[in-house]
Amino acid sequence: MTFPFKNFGVVGAGAWGTALAVTLQRAGRDVALWARREELRAVMAERRENVVYLPGIGLSPDIKITGNLADFAGCHALILASPAQHLRSLCKALAPCLGTAFVPLIIASKGIELTTYRLMSEIVAQELPGHPIFVLSGPSFAIEVAQNRPAALTLSGESGGENLALAMSSPTFRLYTTDDIIGAQIGGAVKNVLAIACGIVSGRALGENARAALITRGLAEIMRLGTALGARAETLMGLSGLGDVVLTCSSTQSRNMSLGFSLGQGRDLIEILATRKGVTEGISTAVAALGLARRHGIEMPVTAAVDLILREKTGIDESITALLSRPLRNETV
Repeated sequence: MTFPFKNFGVVGAGAWGTALAVTLQRAGRDVALWARREELRAVMAERRENVVYLPGIGLSPDIKITGNLADFAGCHALILASPAQHLRSLCKALAPCLGTAFVPLIIASKGIELTTYRLMSEIVAQELPGHPIFVLSGPSFAIEVAQNRPAALTLSGESGGENLALAMSSPTFRLYTTDDIIGAQIGGAVKNVLAIACGIVSGRALGENARAALITRGLAEIMRLGTALGARAETLMGLSGLGDVVLTCSSTQSRNMSLGFSLGQGRDLIEILATRKGVTEGISTAVAALGLARRHGIEMPVTAAVDLILREKTGIDESITALLSRPLRNETV
């Protein structure tokens, strides 16, 4: 079968960008993978392995490793897989390289911009106007995708998503489509904050009852924020919402949950971050999500508690007590 999308560029060689490059090449696509750091590119090109962010996964010789954004000029679609807070600067750098070809841009970053409280799709629309914008989100640990284990995600965008999803999919990498691009982003962003909270609960050995309650009330926060921004409830309860929450809040494979777990055990945030290679998106997202919530008059007590803990404004035990002392209320609000 011939696809209209044959050549893909993946911009960002972290764990997720590398895993997407691997799965696209496995699906028969031509793939170029951009890495910002020269030393990482050199090691990847020589060893055919991303030893920093995705060790143990071989990179086919057919995956082109590049540090030149101009190499993406002829691609049929681009995947943007940078950390959320770097997406705007990446788009600015890409702008002169894309020319007049309005190729689809697929956002694989999850977060909310700190300085503006904008969603990732809003940033891309500002910096790279005219390009069709899609968001790829859902429950997906990079290592499992790279290992060819089954995963199902959501690809959201206004039109043309079906052909793009078909080109990106494989027997073990299933993409479902929706036009709710806002809903697909809210779940993927805020779940990182909830994962930190769940990690704290697990690290404090508060039990599975507490973690289940936290996930459920955290999902209510996602629903309130998403609804206020125009998202649909069925998207927030789908793969990019509930699905991503369940995965990220249930395993210390998640960078965000593992960070919370270490905090719950009493370790210092700076000490934890000093040992990490990848970005823990939930730290910035806690601040940005609260800013966005305030704009819309929405309460997000779990998110607020995580933010206070991360900024060392309150201790963990004090924050837990404050959450448990909130007035009882109807569950539907």
